[in-house]
Amino acid sequence: MTNMLSIARLAAQVAARQLTVEHLVGDALARIEPANRAINAFITVLGDRALADARRLDADLARGRYLGPLHGMPISVKDLVDVEGVPTTAASRVRRDHVARHDATAIARLRAAGAVIIGKTNLHEFAYGTTSEDSAYGPVRHPLDFTRSAGGSSGGSAASIAAGLCAGSVGTDTGGSIRIPSAACGTVGLKPTYGEIPCDGIVPLSRSLDHAGPMAADVASAWLLYQAMTGAPGSLASLPDPAGPGPGARGIRLGIPRRYFLDLLDEEVRARFEEAIDRLRQAGASVTDVDVPHVDLSGTIYLHIQLPESSAYHATMLERAPELYTLPVRLRLEMGRYVLAEDYARAQQGRELLQREVDATLENVDALALPTLPIPAPLLGQATARVGPAEMPVRALMLRLTQSFNLTGHPAISLPSGRTAGGLPTALQLVGRRHQTSDLLRLALRVETTLPPV
Repeated sequence: MTNMLSIARLAAQVAARQLTVEHLVGDALARIEPANRAINAFITVLGDRALADARRLDADLARGRYLGPLHGMPISVKDLVDVEGVPTTAASRVRRDHVARHDATAIARLRAAGAVIIGKTNLHEFAYGTTSEDSAYGPVRHPLDFTRSAGGSSGGSAASIAAGLCAGSVGTDTGGSIRIPSAACGTVGLKPTYGEIPCDGIVPLSRSLDHAGPMAADVASAWLLYQAMTGAPGSLASLPDPAGPGPGARGIRLGIPRRYFLDLLDEEVRARFEEAIDRLRQAGASVTDVDVPHVDLSGTIYLHIQLPESSAYHATMLERAPELYTLPVRLRLEMGRYVLAEDYARAQQGRELLQREVDATLENVDALALPTLPIPAPLLGQATARVGPAEMPVRALMLRLTQSFNLTGHPAISLPSGRTAGGLPTALQLVGRRHQTSDLLRLALRVETTLPPV
């Protein structure tokens, strides 16, 4: 984990000509081949193309043309997102012959900001899972324990960052697919406000729940990627001082929604969360308990929206070639065909209720604070996990603390918050007000300084 690449640190070296882009990109590419044999994070590596881009960017620097803090930064892309001239497989045999004709808008913006795309990362097929093990290209393995899942569906993206193979990644998040693998691997993952980053050129899972966002080693790096992906100009000078208006977390108001969100937690996850909250209190934050009255309905509401939207997108291929899907993904897609229109309509009403309730909960606090993942990274193939007295499906557990904020569209970020006794990362999730993602990032920068290093 100490090998993770920070854009905020590397950018100053590139700008000062202390580090060439070719060396930075070449070094990342050299690490990918041996690491990928172990963790299977990449489906496609763009070695020659990335080096050509790196040389061009070095030539730009020599002429005095500097594009900003992403100039020359090696970035991976979840293989659900179009990169011109490169296959977008969605980790499925269904799309084995697909080659993207254009960059997705988010990728075009990153390129314009100087990022170098070094490869496409592995994922749970069509982003339809939380463990990144149902993939036509084999499972993604956790960089710290090859027997465990890196989380999902953006598992390859998180693993590529945690293993030091890139300086950041583009992920997608429909029920937690940026935050879950970030939590599992000990990296930072941001789901912005719904609609802030365009999802054109991205294979949909559930159009009304899909978000695109940055994944990185630290909050500052995620912020720089977020700025570029939204089309805003970025600079190191634009990053606020993490100390903010005072030392530590002084003045930050956090609300903890204990009911539901803290009901079912692995005991080590619970201990690391409470330790993180104690650190924040000691650093000057005020912490109060809050409640989202109908949050326990999130799972039911989510399924009645996500299942039919996913099935509608795949309807033609399900009829034409169902055998091309992995069996678990195919079964979920088939389930969506049996959701009634009235159930979908009621779920949309429930979604609006949840959105109003989360808005109200945030009126008197700056952010909600809760764990990101109720359990440490599970073993590959693990179907259930025991949390307290309950034995629950791993998929439902992994979605439990994140999917509510896909329904409501609020920005949410996952930060590493410590390790279990076995050395697996745990994470703190912060949820901010809608359309105030920059405020959430500003707060996360300060919170990050109080948390233990991973």
